[in-house]
Amino acid sequence: MKQAITYELLHECKQTGARRGVIHTPHGDIQTPIFMPVGTQATVKSLTPEELKEEVEAQIILSNTYHLYLRPGSKIVKEAGGLHNFMRWDRPILTDSGGFQVFSLGDLRTISEEGVTFKSHLDGSKHIFTPESVMETEEDLGADIIMAFDECCPYPSTYEYTKNSMERTTRWAKRCKEAHTTTDKQGLFGIIQGGFYKDLREQSAKELIKLDLPGYAIGGISVGEPKEEFLDILRYTAPLMPKDKPRYLMGVGTPDYLIEAAKAGIDMCDCVLPTRIARNSTAMTSKGKVVVRNATYEKDWGPLDDECDCYACKNYTRGYIRHLVKANEILGIRLLSIHNLRFLTKLMERVRIEIENDNLGTFAEEFYRKYYGE
Repeated sequence: MKQAITYELLHECKQTGARRGVIHTPHGDIQTPIFMPVGTQATVKSLTPEELKEEVEAQIILSNTYHLYLRPGSKIVKEAGGLHNFMRWDRPILTDSGGFQVFSLGDLRTISEEGVTFKSHLDGSKHIFTPESVMETEEDLGADIIMAFDECCPYPSTYEYTKNSMERTTRWAKRCKEAHTTTDKQGLFGIIQGGFYKDLREQSAKELIKLDLPGYAIGGISVGEPKEEFLDILRYTAPLMPKDKPRYLMGVGTPDYLIEAAKAGIDMCDCVLPTRIARNSTAMTSKGKVVVRNATYEKDWGPLDDECDCYACKNYTRGYIRHLVKANEILGIRLLSIHNLRFLTKLMERVRIEIENDNLGTFAEEFYRKYYGE
């Protein structure tokens, strides 16, 4: 049967081993490595789909299964023609499984072999997610790439807890594959777990690869651990993943983590960070973070970043955007969101070029010197 998602490897960087490739999906090709903006509730906060395409040049966006299950409900989205039609986005979409969101509920959820029972953060109503119900929800939503239901361990966790959790995630992945019916329209990705224990990461990868899924993700890192531990597990786990399928690192959105992910051989990353910090008046720039709210920018008539080609940087000054933020005008958040997302998509465009030129390691060193002011 024809697979909905396939991966084409174009080049490997001789300096770092980073991959330059293309992911083929029912709604178009994705040039990799790629950063994916997050549209949790079928919208990237404050931006229109047209702005995402034309100003940010986003190739793919994410939506959240947990939130859309609760509101408006996956059956309503299905009746609207699926997420693409519902939100008027004609490029690829990925939906997560809701596993991380349920994990984040803490005392409001209970995990068993069957699935996770939880209380809605909206109204306290009781629900259960099982691998089978999550597949039904994700099929209703209709994204190109859908994630298997997994359990994300908190940091730190004991070896015994992590092992049991990882093995349950593997069993759930098998159930997800058995329940997944729309294989010609949607690609199901498995999520490698195992916390910060390398033998568990290796076991998880081996067992999931046996399922022969269209793609694989690394979950359960970038959850509050020190950067050194993050990099150690990333660099250990990425080479365990199949070379002929997409490799996705979940929940990463700072420039340094994106570059290090690419160097490790990762193809896809996502994070809510760029729009979240925009709402806190922070811009990512080639010379580091700029907190526009600060008084130092009151009479600054330059762009957020003089190396950026986004709509905000081409048309508005730091001083004006500071005024908007201080006045609680929505336009300030919108301009910062456009800028931060474009900054990251442009960074990944550059990363792809440097991979093709076998120069990613050198570029990374130069970028860090400038970004951190060293």
